[in-house]
Amino acid sequence: MRAVVHDRYGPPEVLRLVDVEQPVPKDDEVRVRVHATTVSRTDCALRAGEPFASRFVTGLWRPKGRILGSDLAGEIEAVGATVSEFEVGDRVFGINPWKFGAHAELICVRAGAALAPMPAGMEFEDAAAVCDGAILALNALRPAELRKGQRILVYGASGSIGTAAVQLARHLGAAVTAVCNTKNIELVRSLGAEEVIDYTQDDFMGSGQTYDVILDAVGTLRFRDCRGSLKRGGVYLATDGFRNLFLSAWTARIGDRRVRFSIPPRFTKQDVVFLKELVEAGKYRAVIDRRYPMEQVIEATRYVETKQKTGNVVLVLSGDSRT
Repeated sequence: MRAVVHDRYGPPEVLRLVDVEQPVPKDDEVRVRVHATTVSRTDCALRAGEPFASRFVTGLWRPKGRILGSDLAGEIEAVGATVSEFEVGDRVFGINPWKFGAHAELICVRAGAALAPMPAGMEFEDAAAVCDGAILALNALRPAELRKGQRILVYGASGSIGTAAVQLARHLGAAVTAVCNTKNIELVRSLGAEEVIDYTQDDFMGSGQTYDVILDAVGTLRFRDCRGSLKRGGVYLATDGFRNLFLSAWTARIGDRRVRFSIPPRFTKQDVVFLKELVEAGKYRAVIDRRYPMEQVIEATRYVETKQKTGNVVLVLSGDSRT
């Protein structure tokens, strides 16, 4: 089978498309023929070996895992001896965090992992783009216990996590203010934002407006800077930045505004099924910026690293992309 591999850390050019041995499913696994996956910020960081401290997990001098990619959508090609919930030919989608391996034509995934039948009528490419940003957004939002009538500001509302957070917060009944650049204003409005702030023109921290929740979907804000934009008892939700681990513990004991940083994130089958139901009810859609064939993985990666992508970047691996 073909797979995108990297045998050393470095720029996108270290990625290579090669033939590798097919994986064999264990008794509790299914083997999926991957039709589509994504190229994410996480993939880029792992490939570059950044931050350096992460190499104590991924391999100090060389990556332990050669194949990146966690999101997937495809068809089950084989099932392990003890698997009962899936059959050969089932169309599935999900995410394979920590193990990765979705940038390959075949991948083995535990049947009990974050994997579920694809939403009815959905294309493989769209299904592949559902899970990563949405599950990270769910993990970030849960500690705030968001409810109807609250006001939330989503900073970085046009990215993978941000586009998901806008839709999920709206589904939970909150009034959403989205912060993005000029070109994405109409997009985030279409996702459910009641108010949109163009960060190239205005600074939400100087507006005098306050919110029950601020979610930083891109990891560039600092709690100390936006603290004044939170109401008393408000919550700042972080998605990146190890400093927020300390702040989460500190603000739980001191002060009237809290930091919450859900790390490590949890990826469950229940969340994938929840997203499937939202998609089928017309209450959630994956936002896709660009789609690249597998052979153009380097170009796809370069684009993700511009930090200008809207939503997700999809990598098309094999087969007809339509259900």
